[in-house]
Amino acid sequence: MKYVDEFRDPSSSLKLSAAIADTVSRSWSIMEVCGGQTHSIVRHGLDKLLPDSVSLIHGPGCPVCVTPLEMIDAAIHLASRVDLIFCSFGDMLRVPGTNQDLQQAKAKGGDVRIVYSPLDALEIAKNSPTQEVVFFAVGFETTAPANAMAVYQARENAIDNFSIVVSHVLVPPALHTILSHSDNQVNGILAAGHVCTIMGEEEYVPIANQYGTPIIVTGFEPLDILQGIYLCIKQLERGQANVVNQYSRSVRRHGNTAAKNMINEIFEVVPRSWRGLGKIPKSGLALRDKYSEFDAMRKFNIKTIPAIEPEFCISGQILQGLKKPPECPMFGTVCTPEHPLGATMVSAEGTCSAYFKHRIPLGECSAI
Repeated sequence: MKYVDEFRDPSSSLKLSAAIADTVSRSWSIMEVCGGQTHSIVRHGLDKLLPDSVSLIHGPGCPVCVTPLEMIDAAIHLASRVDLIFCSFGDMLRVPGTNQDLQQAKAKGGDVRIVYSPLDALEIAKNSPTQEVVFFAVGFETTAPANAMAVYQARENAIDNFSIVVSHVLVPPALHTILSHSDNQVNGILAAGHVCTIMGEEEYVPIANQYGTPIIVTGFEPLDILQGIYLCIKQLERGQANVVNQYSRSVRRHGNTAAKNMINEIFEVVPRSWRGLGKIPKSGLALRDKYSEFDAMRKFNIKTIPAIEPEFCISGQILQGLKKPPECPMFGTVCTPEHPLGATMVSAEGTCSAYFKHRIPLGECSAI
């Protein structure tokens, strides 16, 4: 990939959309898993280039959005302590907890710092040996290698004032949950290219076979997504259900072996709660017992308490692909990026955020 413009060429986009229209003969619903793909679709109006018989369903592929409320509350509790430095990616600071968010905890005196890598947090711990430093480790498989490396380096360098709050989730188990649901309407899936850059394609083959659902590993630019849809429609029309790699410039079949080995060294697979999807078996990562001294929840004896989502927020249904933001009566009125009811409005990869940013200015959201 030399230039972004190559993958945003309008004439090529029109040719691909025409090919999709020529191929489709009945109604199909395709879910793009990643929030980055959702933003690209909404920003560039790709859904408007498709024939009416092809519907796009926005999936739960926003790591900030699916972090459960009780983990946000635990992070806020830690961030409010006067005896530690709490580090996080910036997009977590505005995610609402039960009573406040991390930004409000910072405003009240918490030492909350935005970092761009867990290794930045580790460096802070190295340079502040008399203070505890905690990093909020969230995300899919994409961010897991860096978080694992931070723990590995902390052990290797005997940095014992560093720990992490782990809220990692894994994509394939979530797809099982969605496709096995009685209300499932998904016929095909566009898998997240960056996750597959780490993990490869192989985990998706059993899912495609079990549910008869074609899965296309797809990039994030307009032509990536339109080509992914085209490849998916071709399979659906032929009655096929294979895993195809559209994002071959970044994804290899077996993924990144070194990164996967680092994940497996530091983490083990555990059940994990997802915002909007509930508790899913074998869908998360947690620190192995031999690295338990770096587990902030254990270190500071933090217990999660089940939390209740805001009564009027439908972000759970949005994350399941059952509804879209304009169907929410709070969207764009009570719920805005400045005053979000749910994570899907505040996250840079959230579906509500995408519609608010790219559809409201055009007057295309009927809910407001």
